[in-house]
Amino acid sequence: MKDLENEGYKPAPSEYFTGKAFIKTLVAADAITNCNISDVTFEAGCRNNWHTHPSNQILMVKEGTCYYQEVGHPIQKVAAGGVINILPGIKHWHGASPDAPMVHVAININTDKGVVNWLEPVNDKEYNS
Repeated sequence: MKDLENEGYKPAPSEYFTGKAFIKTLVAADAITNCNISDVTFEAGCRNNWHTHPSNQILMVKEGTCYYQEVGHPIQKVAAGGVINILPGIKHWHGASPDAPMVHVAININTDKGVVNWLEPVNDKEYNS
């Protein structure tokens, strides 16, 4: 993997990720821009915890294959170029495939409602299903 920290990426909080991920803020929400946009790089096998968003989150897959799962549904494999629109309140997780890194742009809209509600980790059985 390239030297992400020298490119402005910061390690993702380990309490919300299994494996290593790195985040680079592209647009920060402020009083005018009610949206936050980040580049997120997941190492192979890395995924975030189950979570929800108070408003939509849009993921645009840039590299690799994004594993995406909503509670009660099978894992979807979304290739580079794919887009996922996650509706408010949907419990889900996303991450890289077991064998390759994945990069997506995460767009969180209406950040005045909040950004994310973190839940429990995704266990190996869930990830490997």
